Amino acid sequence: QLQLVESGGGLVQAGGSLRLSCAASGRTFSRYTMGWFRQAPGKEREFVALITWNSGSINYADSVKGRFTISRDNAKNTVALQMNNLKPEDTAVYYCAAPRSTYTITLDPAHFAFWGQGTQVTVSS
Repeated sequence: QLQLVESGGGLVQAGGSLRLSCAASGRTFSRYTMGWFRQAPGKEREFVALITWNSGSINYADSVKGRFTISRDNAKNTVALQMNNLKPEDTAVYYCAAPRSTYTITLDPAHFAFWGQGTQVTVSS
């Protein structure tokens, strides 16, 4: 079982930066792939970024490649999303999540069982 709590959202102008953090409880955090997803009003939840349990593999949605960076610190049970050059279309609620099983690599939100409460990111033009 994992409990996840996001922080770091806010209001920023286009071109600005924000750093989201997700704190996890549970001794098995280091065994889980961690993902960031987002959901804009009226849209489905979409994949943003993913990092495997040992940081050996990282994936990004095409829309954020070159602007966002995902990282994790297993000693601190945290995963972060550094977001640079933000655009108005990045406005959404951002969630960190973990799959149902350890040592699993998946981009499908349906396979993620543990979710944080979300943090709002608003980018003004």
